[in-house]
Amino acid sequence: MPREARMPAKCSHLGQIKIKKTSKHGCEECLKIGDTWVHLRLCLTCGHVGCCDSSKNKHATKHFHATSHPLIRSIEPGEDWLWCYVDEISPDSE
Repeated sequence: MPREARMPAKCSHLGQIKIKKTSKHGCEECLKIGDTWVHLRLCLTCGHVGCCDSSKNKHATKHFHATSHPLIRSIEPGEDWLWCYVDEISPDSE
């Protein structure tokens, strides 16, 4: 097996992080339409806050498809993980 095939996948988008935190406490689209969400995700490119894929509206993923902004972070209390939609991995933060 080639050495490259044994190495863990790396995210090539960490250099695109512009936003690391937010003061927003709700899904922007759900708030506009008066709906609810399960968990919140922060776009690390523009600061958009959307609901997770466990929420019926899946606004964080819809934001990725509309903008191609690759990285999100959970903004749930006690969670500190990232997700890259493009590479489909949870990379280590900077």
